[in-house]
Amino acid sequence: MKFDKREVTATLAPGAVLALWALGGWGLFTATLEPPERTALGAMLEPRAALLLLGWLVLSGGLGWLARAAYLRWVAASARLAEEARVLLAADVQREIEPAGSAETKALAEVINQLARQRDGLRADVAEQVREASRSVEQERNRLAALMAELTQSVVVCNLDGRILLYNSRARTQFRALSSAPAVGGGAELIGLGRSIYTVFDRALIAHALESVQQRLQRGAAHPSAQFVTGTRAGQLLRVQMAPVRAIDAANDEAALNGFVLMLENITRDFADESERDKLLHGLTEGSRASLGNLQAAVEMLDYDDVDAVTRERFHGVIRDEVGAMSQRIQQLASHTAQTMKTRWPLEEMLGADLIAAAARRIEAQCGCRVATDGIDAALWLKVDSFSVLQALVYLAGRLVDEYEIKLVQLRLAEASGRARLDLAWIGQAMSTETVMGWETDTMRIGAESLALTVRDVVERHDGAFWFERERVRHESFFRLLLPLAASSEQLDAAQFVRSESRPEVYDFDLFRASEQSRELADHPLAELSYTVFDTETTGLAPSEGDEIIQIGATRIVAGKLRREDCFEQLVDPRRDIPEASIPIHGITPDMVAGAPAIDTVLPAFHAFAQDTVLVAHNAAFDMRFLELKQAATGVVFDQPVLDTLLLSAVVHPQQESHRLEAIAERLGVPILGRHTAVGDAMVTAEIFLKLIPLLAERGIHTLGQAREAAQKTYFARVSY
Repeated sequence: MKFDKREVTATLAPGAVLALWALGGWGLFTATLEPPERTALGAMLEPRAALLLLGWLVLSGGLGWLARAAYLRWVAASARLAEEARVLLAADVQREIEPAGSAETKALAEVINQLARQRDGLRADVAEQVREASRSVEQERNRLAALMAELTQSVVVCNLDGRILLYNSRARTQFRALSSAPAVGGGAELIGLGRSIYTVFDRALIAHALESVQQRLQRGAAHPSAQFVTGTRAGQLLRVQMAPVRAIDAANDEAALNGFVLMLENITRDFADESERDKLLHGLTEGSRASLGNLQAAVEMLDYDDVDAVTRERFHGVIRDEVGAMSQRIQQLASHTAQTMKTRWPLEEMLGADLIAAAARRIEAQCGCRVATDGIDAALWLKVDSFSVLQALVYLAGRLVDEYEIKLVQLRLAEASGRARLDLAWIGQAMSTETVMGWETDTMRIGAESLALTVRDVVERHDGAFWFERERVRHESFFRLLLPLAASSEQLDAAQFVRSESRPEVYDFDLFRASEQSRELADHPLAELSYTVFDTETTGLAPSEGDEIIQIGATRIVAGKLRREDCFEQLVDPRRDIPEASIPIHGITPDMVAGAPAIDTVLPAFHAFAQDTVLVAHNAAFDMRFLELKQAATGVVFDQPVLDTLLLSAVVHPQQESHRLEAIAERLGVPILGRHTAVGDAMVTAEIFLKLIPLLAERGIHTLGQAREAAQKTYFARVSY
């Protein structure tokens, strides 16, 4: 319990005043006496000194007690009344203040309770009117929820920063399957409102698909989309289709985006099954070809002397013709199988001019050389995996700049014999065939990023061709790529695009307005930040003496709302005994943690769950100490800002005697469920924190930096573990 300086002052002040009065009076009185008289007086009072001191102590104590009682009755009671009134005003708590203190203070508390009841009645009326007015919107939301639940595809909606705004249950299930450690925390670190989609997909891949969608929007396409296939960090293969979400208020710019929708399909098993089937079929054809070769050789050996020459020749001719026809059919089947295996990767239709423009921008940005785009057939449509083609062009241009100091490259695109001919040309030093083959087969590397593809992989993916040529007359060298064209039925003339006056119906999700800010995190308003609220259950209270974590529970606050469905809960094997005395508190027995993952497995998953958020806990110094002691063993560092609800409660309620979780919850009207379970305590802490934000604002504390600074000034901030 902290000391109230004013209460201490009120208690000690009467004694101090009495002592000063006695000393002052004694000094004035003795000043009027002659020295012999002062000596005689001192001799008379000396035996009674202890009695006088005792009398002074009794009188001082009595007056101090009266002064303290008066302080508590009129001053402290009024201060607590003011704090509780602020809670009723700012935290939207529906409860009454318990009258305490003087009769006047009790009367004032009753008046405040009456005003609070009137306010609650008015709020109930307003809430009823809002519910009535928003009933149609709620029906639309329910329809949307029902539609999302019935979809067989995984659907994820994101804003332009890649933050997840909406997802259906199938997406949640699929993302958990994509987790590298789904058994830890249920894979919850990959998906959740406010999480980044870039934990699953490469940022450059999403940016490229968005750029493609934007270009189609600018041409006036009514329903633009992009699709790609990508691998995840867990080795899964996903087919992804992207569609734009357009800005609702974009009256003057119909092509403006404020988000995108991803429709996901896990094709790992299908791809593996088809690849295996193709492999078996290919083996069958090769084996049949060998068998037929042996048969043909055996037939040619059947040249017996007793068969006349005409019959023998006719017989041999029939066999040779049949064997030749069968061999031709099998050869065609093998060729088709090989071609299918090369072009298995899904390709998309793209205007060639858009591909060249995107390549020019990327080469100039990443390679630092100028790019000329001459001889571009503006009506040419390609069927390509544009992302891998762009990567190949940037890779080749980068090596030209790095190894041959080329300052200018030229991109050309034209049709040639039913294919697209894409040239990357430059004027300068030529290169050997061995160098070209090395560049073609080396793993592509762009800057510090190493890709899993080679130029040859890209070419084979498109069933295309790649070579190097040099024109000696113009001293020009170039790489040439042959790429497939879109079928005539798939080609769309850009001039035929008509701007649609209709606009797809979208919802005004709050998070669509969120974007990354350039200012420091400390300057962010508390109401705009994302939080991970967590709690730990441990074997004891001494982390530095060998106690261990046995459970971690957490939930998230995004856009000012508690996301109960987005939670992390995991038992941990402490690899030591759990004291019997602690089991009644947290309810976790040794049998429950037997077989659970150890802390070095759980902490990385929890770190991923808490990524890009502010950590919040009650008595955070205790929980953070456990995490800090595991840094060396696990390599996991929690360097996010941390807020402590215990300290924040002391900031907004300095007059309150208790800042335990239960006491704060009672003051703020937060129900306590699941106490002393990690996720239960995390939920209660999260609700308390949301109630504290407006109370902090009442005291002029609006940003993360201000909240941390105020918390560090409290008495409880001195506690360490």
